[in-house]
Amino acid sequence: MSLKGELETVIETKNMSLKGELETVIELKSSPEKFFGVWKTQAYHIPNHSPDNIHAVDMHEGEWETEGSIKIWRYSVDGKQEVFKEKVVVDEEKNTLALTGLEGDVMTRYKIFNPTYHLTPKDDGSLARLIIEYEKLNENIPVPDKYMDFMITVTKDIDASLTKA
Repeated sequence: MSLKGELETVIETKNMSLKGELETVIELKSSPEKFFGVWKTQAYHIPNHSPDNIHAVDMHEGEWETEGSIKIWRYSVDGKQEVFKEKVVVDEEKNTLALTGLEGDVMTRYKIFNPTYHLTPKDDGSLARLIIEYEKLNENIPVPDKYMDFMITVTKDIDASLTKA
């Protein structure tokens, strides 16, 4: 099921060649600080926020709170279990969280796969700009729309969990 029809904004492919970028904006109830706090210091809790999508996250290299640490995620996309090894960089000044894909199922189709969150404060919450920069291994590989749908769902799950109080 695609979430694109449910969004007010449109996910767009900025470049139709092997390289491209998908982008959308969604409104969150949580502040940038609260949202990034989970990613920066409590990534091990993300499976609790989105249990239907994220099954586990393990530290591969570094510490949970160490900048540039490498984590391995186990998750499901379109009913298929996958693994993603990434390095995360949080820039609190710019309210940006960037994941750099290193290995895993998605890297068998994309030479580059880098999801990014950019949050802007809005009232008591924030606007989340979700971006996936990618480079397909060949022209037969689809644009990673299903991963954008996944990113949107997980973001909404985390936000809902953080704002339950």
